[in-house]
Amino acid sequence: MISVDAVSVEFSGTTLFSDITFNINENDRIALMGKNGAGKSTLLKILAGVSKPTRGKVSAPKEAVIAYLPQHLLTQDDATVFEEAGKAFSKALAMKKRIDELNHQLETRTDYESDDYAKIIEQVSELSEKYYSLEDTNYDAEIEKTLMGLGFLRSDFTRPTREFSGGWRMRIELAKILLQKPDLILLDEPTNHLDIESVQWLEEFLKNNAKAVIVISHDKMFVDNLTNRTIEVTMGRIYDYKTNYSHYLQLRKERREQQQKHFEEQQREIADITAFIERFKGTYSKTLQVQSRVKMLEKMEIIQVDEVDTSALNLKFPPAPRSGNFPVIVEDMTKRYGDHVVFQNVSLTINRGDKVAFVGKNGEGKSTLVKAIMGEIDFDGKCQLGHGALIGYFAQNQASLLDEDLTIFQTIDQIAQGDIRTRIKDLLGAFMFGGDTIEKKVKVLSGGEKTRLAMIKLLLQPVNLLILDEPTNHLDIKTKDILKDALRDFDGTLILVSHDRDFLDGLATKVFEFGNKRIKEHFEEINGFLRNKKMENLREIERVKVK
Repeated sequence: MISVDAVSVEFSGTTLFSDITFNINENDRIALMGKNGAGKSTLLKILAGVSKPTRGKVSAPKEAVIAYLPQHLLTQDDATVFEEAGKAFSKALAMKKRIDELNHQLETRTDYESDDYAKIIEQVSELSEKYYSLEDTNYDAEIEKTLMGLGFLRSDFTRPTREFSGGWRMRIELAKILLQKPDLILLDEPTNHLDIESVQWLEEFLKNNAKAVIVISHDKMFVDNLTNRTIEVTMGRIYDYKTNYSHYLQLRKERREQQQKHFEEQQREIADITAFIERFKGTYSKTLQVQSRVKMLEKMEIIQVDEVDTSALNLKFPPAPRSGNFPVIVEDMTKRYGDHVVFQNVSLTINRGDKVAFVGKNGEGKSTLVKAIMGEIDFDGKCQLGHGALIGYFAQNQASLLDEDLTIFQTIDQIAQGDIRTRIKDLLGAFMFGGDTIEKKVKVLSGGEKTRLAMIKLLLQPVNLLILDEPTNHLDIKTKDILKDALRDFDGTLILVSHDRDFLDGLATKVFEFGNKRIKEHFEEINGFLRNKKMENLREIERVKVK
């Protein structure tokens, strides 16, 4: 058991949280929730030993292994993918190497009666006891299984880590953590760089193999499927619910309603007492009663009502101008980079009003097809846009197209039309730009902030074909819900590239699956597609076992 005892964190006189206490037990799958800035990542760092609290402590058994995956981390450049993942076993392998060295000394030395010889025997015995108490593991097989589960190909194993993007390096770090089989795994937004199949694999792995997990994630379905406990950080304290995220939302709503009720009752009581004091403070016969009520007010602990994220906004896209019946027609399209074929002989048609999802493992061509539709890359074959197609396009590089000399407010103010102009601050708040931050210049924003601002711009432009490539990576659950509601009501055509199952659920009515240089059309929603895929995956596993 790992315990958090009266932990407090203060920054420059501001208290982030105070006297937080809870225990982490084996088989706990904990979702750490709270609005941005509540202190979730800070608490995770304290548990990992990366940061120290202002007061209080975290206690863990001496042999406990705590593994931590932060949001931003790069692996070393001096190893292949397989070698880097193998570093998870470095302690065990170093122990085995030392045992072999000591045994070699025992074989070659002849001073059997000396103290040194006796010490070597003692060392071998001690190390061997530790080493053989470890679970018998085929290290190479475990590394291979874990890397492939996280989306790597066998051909990637021998490639240097420096050839991979930051997202893929994060997967290598995640593989190292999972291979260590730690007592507690701490994950900060682990699904941001994973495709749907890898997220599913991670979810199953953690449910079936991890001892204890604490996760911060904006992927609602991942959190719901994985966790059995929710700890909310709010207003400097925590609330601990022995349930998953969806049930926690209901319980939190009920808790706040009770708080509001008690708060209102207390406010009425305060008003009555204050009125009594004001009425009789100059009356000699009532002096003792007045003083008693003054003391009562001084001692009264004011009930606090937990803050509510008021960023909810009923956001709607402008009406979509009418387009032709078939906004996108692709015929016999092939895309190569040198000898590497991304996909070949692809034909597909997207009808007006379709809401489709492009899904598949990373590297199978989802973003490539989007770029082909946008005319950003060359290809073999044909791609025809329908009559009157007005495209709204969101990709990660949209952030770089913003005017860096404008403020956040000016960026939106110059394109907002109609009644939304009166609610620009509400709109910005919904996407986590609150208070004075709206006066920041675009040039000083982080990559995530620029991405969110680019998304808001897109929401305000009249289009009839929306193409969104991983739009939710920098959005929290509430903001994603606002965007999802707006997209559900959008009366144009929608193409979504996303690994977020919950976001796609109830939004995409058709799925295009990318894989093996082909694109397969599925006439079903994302959950039906995933159910069928899981069955296929199970059959594949069974076939492997038979061999």
